[in-house]
Amino acid sequence: MTGKRLPPPLDEQALRDMALRHVARFATSRGKLLAYLKRKIKERGWGGEEPADPEGLANRFVDLGYIDDAGFAVMKSGALGRRGYGARRIDEALRAAGIAESDREQADAQTASEAWNAAERFARRKRVGPYATAPLDPKQRDKAIAAFLRAGHDYAMARRWVDAAPGEALAEE
Repeated sequence: MTGKRLPPPLDEQALRDMALRHVARFATSRGKLLAYLKRKIKERGWGGEEPADPEGLANRFVDLGYIDDAGFAVMKSGALGRRGYGARRIDEALRAAGIAESDREQADAQTASEAWNAAERFARRKRVGPYATAPLDPKQRDKAIAAFLRAGHDYAMARRWVDAAPGEALAEE
């Protein structure tokens, strides 16, 4: 025995309090809250009189307006777009957060309209294309395109930015 006391198993009140603290502290989606609650029940065990109902608790928080998946999707897609990530990477992040397709409409529209700006931010951050100090050799060019693709941009956009000459002003199509 290490002398460490284990926390007591969760009950309805402790689970509700834990969920409320989590929602108050972090911007979260229904799916992320549900995963958090399930993980905590698994870690600490369940000691409540009724069976654990993390789904019901997450749904209640949605009904109360504590969680807004559509708002979370818009916020998350905007933040990732400002960091220079493309549509594929943003879509994966929203899928991982458990955002349903119906809640993604506004976020997807925002991502599509900001695709050029996100690619420009990424090119600036990676110092490629117009933001490079010198033209890239073929190996560096391939690495830069691969980085664009990993960031979620499509191949045509990646090539356009990477193949631009240093200092060249690119116009959005």
